[in-house]
Amino acid sequence: MRQEPSSPSDGSVVSTGLDPLNYILDGGYAYNRVHLIEGEPGSGKTTLGLQFLLAGRDAGERCLYITLSESRDELLHVARTHGWDMTGVDIFELVPPELSLDVDREQSIVYSSDLELGETVNMVMEAVSKVEPTRIVFDSLSEIRLLAQGPLRFRRQLLALKHYFAQRGCTALFLDDLTQTEDDLSLHSLAHGVVRLEQIALPYGSERRRLRVYKMRARAFRGGFHDFVIRRGGLQIFPRLTAVAHPDTGFVDRLASSGIDELDTLSGGGLDYGTTTLIIGPSGSGKTTLSLQYVFAALERGEKALFVSFDETERV
Repeated sequence: MRQEPSSPSDGSVVSTGLDPLNYILDGGYAYNRVHLIEGEPGSGKTTLGLQFLLAGRDAGERCLYITLSESRDELLHVARTHGWDMTGVDIFELVPPELSLDVDREQSIVYSSDLELGETVNMVMEAVSKVEPTRIVFDSLSEIRLLAQGPLRFRRQLLALKHYFAQRGCTALFLDDLTQTEDDLSLHSLAHGVVRLEQIALPYGSERRRLRVYKMRARAFRGGFHDFVIRRGGLQIFPRLTAVAHPDTGFVDRLASSGIDELDTLSGGGLDYGTTTLIIGPSGSGKTTLSLQYVFAALERGEKALFVSFDETERV
């Protein structure tokens, strides 16, 4: 029997299912809030949403994936390619009446986009009422945007869904594939948090994937671009490194010694922690040996060191 988790308070942290993303978001998503995950098709939104629901399932929560853009079989196939078992995650394949190809459900008298949009939203609410989930992924907003046929109606319907989910204590991810030509900043104002995924084809080498957090209310998230890759098992995110994120606590009054007294004397006792030092000289002058001397001295002090080489192999 599924264990009922304790209900967190509004705005408290909900795990994204990825430790690096939790770190970037300063803990994770906000409970009982709507978050916008946007990116072009193939950028990784579906995978990110599935990892969010699987983390909730493992925590004993009820999870619901509402899909208009992909079929249930397609989602299960994606999960299998990552080695995931979707047991315990409800998948609701939303097929609006106008797309069902059922002649009994066609609008043969009056074609009304208002009716179609209202029926679609009602089907979503009925599914949420039946499952009673605490985590929801809604994929995607482009279908609702097309049915709305206008920004005002589109925003009003999303506000209705947002309030409905909030009343039921749901943490929701709205996926948007950016099929429109211009950024819809009205969605950014509606969502509690906004994360964009990007897939960039470079002139050389493999393609690059990165994500950026545009907003996360009441949270000191880590901004800028963060690289990620999609491999078997889901997204692997590599948070960007910034000096401000790594304070020099414990190293303020210390100097990094090279282990050579004469060299330390020339540099004023050693190198300051948290600074960058440039070693220049012609080929064969001893730059690599000098750098390795600092690395060796750091290892002897029990510190961690990273040596990045572009011109020489590890054996050299």
